[in-house]
Amino acid sequence: MQTIDQALFRLSRSKFRSSFRLDIKDKAYIDRIGTQKLREHCKDMIAKRLAPAYIPNDGKQTPYRGHPVFKAQHACACCCRGCLEKWYRVPQGRALTENEQERIVNLLMEWIGREYRHTAE
Repeated sequence: MQTIDQALFRLSRSKFRSSFRLDIKDKAYIDRIGTQKLREHCKDMIAKRLAPAYIPNDGKQTPYRGHPVFKAQHACACCCRGCLEKWYRVPQGRALTENEQERIVNLLMEWIGREYRHTAE
């Protein structure tokens, strides 16, 4: 298993994955709700949109904008089960374990934190 730093480094080398950025609206939203509430949103989104064994609209369930977690999912290749399999070798067709969900949430929150700090500069 790779660390968060290793995953983010690998993702940074992808032209598509590294094109995602938080904008001022995202930063304002995070300021308004706080990181704890954002983590709760992230956990909920992963549990409902990514964790089930079968997702009827897999590959299309994650919008490209509208919430910082959506951007993080695309930036971190955690947007659909196909990307999870390609980037992290998490097989499709079975539900994600609690541990896998937690690792994804931690990765997404780290990406958001780094982007937030970068946007603040």
